[in-house]
Amino acid sequence: MDVAEAEDFLRLFHAEAEGGTEGLHERLDRVRAEIHETGTYRHTPAEVEFGARVAWRNSARCIGRLYWQGLKVRDRRDVEGAEAIADECVTHLREATRDGRIRSTITVFAPDGPAVPGPRIHNDQLIRYAGYRLSDGSVLGDPRHADFTETVRQHGWRPPERKGSFDVLPLLIEAVPGDRRLFGLPSDAVLEVPLSHPDHRWFAGLGLRWHAVPAISNMRLVIGGVTYPAAPFNGWYLATEVGARNLADADRYDLLPVIADLMGLSTKSERTLWRDRTLVELTLAVQHSFDAAGVTVADHHTESRRFLTHIAKEERAGRRCQAEWSWIVPPLSGGQTAVFHRYYDEPDPAARPAFLPPG
Repeated sequence: MDVAEAEDFLRLFHAEAEGGTEGLHERLDRVRAEIHETGTYRHTPAEVEFGARVAWRNSARCIGRLYWQGLKVRDRRDVEGAEAIADECVTHLREATRDGRIRSTITVFAPDGPAVPGPRIHNDQLIRYAGYRLSDGSVLGDPRHADFTETVRQHGWRPPERKGSFDVLPLLIEAVPGDRRLFGLPSDAVLEVPLSHPDHRWFAGLGLRWHAVPAISNMRLVIGGVTYPAAPFNGWYLATEVGARNLADADRYDLLPVIADLMGLSTKSERTLWRDRTLVELTLAVQHSFDAAGVTVADHHTESRRFLTHIAKEERAGRRCQAEWSWIVPPLSGGQTAVFHRYYDEPDPAARPAFLPPG
């Protein structure tokens, strides 16, 4: 345990959340003593809430950080056992979904201790679609999750009798080291949006859909030297995330050639810009469908302007706003968005609190 990191966090917490240093020295003394005795320390609920929100504020790859103060924090550090953790993940999805009015939410489970690690959720998001490798080398479903699909099948998951392109994978939870257990997600916890197009009637016949809540579940939340390995959190989708990446990328659903053909576009030459034209229509279908279903989704032009508002607010507060340009600039019409035409402070890998890749 890095005592200096704990002290830095507590000073930040008291300066921003408590509005001063009253009680800081007493808290520092207690934490130092606790670390000396046990090798770690326990955050107060207020510290967990503040730390989770600041970790989002520090997320250099997120364009939606304007809303960091509104993150709903579910403190579930006392929940034990894989089944109880799975139940809380399901509750997280239900509470975050709210019939389509998506709310940014995080559920924080037990931290790593000096002797006993905290629980792990091995899914990279709570909701993901299976990828089935076929005998001809192709993949039915999402190719990115073909390896994970094989992993959960080895742990006993049985796919639907009739496999599809959008079969929801189970949770793979490790509450005790070496004991990985599977838990299916109930249908009422997974809101999905069927995709259609405002102008092309044939689009709905493709049978495409996407889930409403992007809940990242395998990143480590690090607050004041304490690591929470299971802390699933979500915001809401940008339409470009689904339309211009998940459904379009060649290593994902690779739908651009299919849709271009249905649109009557020539794909014989890149100079026809068939990819660009198809990408716009696919993203439009996602945005139209989420709007029609009453499900929160952001568009890249509005969110770009809001990100610059966030930067201005951070600067007025005397804080740097680190950002990775390639993640902040949308994958569609980048040059037409406000975030394209400037540079940003380079990400600081030492910034804390933070969400870090799985260890």
